[in-house]
Amino acid sequence: MGSLLKKLKKNVVISALLCIGLGLVLAIWPGMSMHIVCTAIGSVLILGGLIRLAESFFDRDGSMYAQMNMIVGIIFAVVGIWIVIKPEKVLAIIPIIVGIVIALHGLNNLQQSVALYREKYDKWWVALILGLITVGFGALLIFNPFAALDTVVTLIGFFLIYDGVSDLWIVSRISKTARILRQEAEAVDVDAEEID
Repeated sequence: MGSLLKKLKKNVVISALLCIGLGLVLAIWPGMSMHIVCTAIGSVLILGGLIRLAESFFDRDGSMYAQMNMIVGIIFAVVGIWIVIKPEKVLAIIPIIVGIVIALHGLNNLQQSVALYREKYDKWWVALILGLITVGFGALLIFNPFAALDTVVTLIGFFLIYDGVSDLWIVSRISKTARILRQEAEAVDVDAEEID
């Protein structure tokens, strides 16, 4: 159980730090960073499509795999070109995708607040509030009432920073509670051995 908790803590901390880093980049350079992301995604898709097309061209054995490789290669290349040429179309759905991710993080925070409540941590309600705020931020991005893309991207940056910081706080509380419970269990074991 302890090794699982350590692994989960490590994953949450890494995820939180990545959220904070990405959030800072998006908040400081909203226009440039999103266009770079779109260009990178488009370029990767084009490259992947061309590689698949080359494979299907050199492997003309008439197999289903070669035909599927060619179709997937064409789709990848066309979608990649579309993303590079029309990044604003992709940028329009990014807030929704990020909103869903942030809302899911918030739901995870709510589950963690319930775990803290069950373990009788006296400030479990702080985790509950942080989780609710995170879900709210996610919902705000999903329903996207903002017109200016730079405003949305800057808000995404701030929301990601908040999400990362709140995750770090919650995981630190869970770790502290688990450590206290482990120490109490060890103390009970020692007392039981002394009685024997």
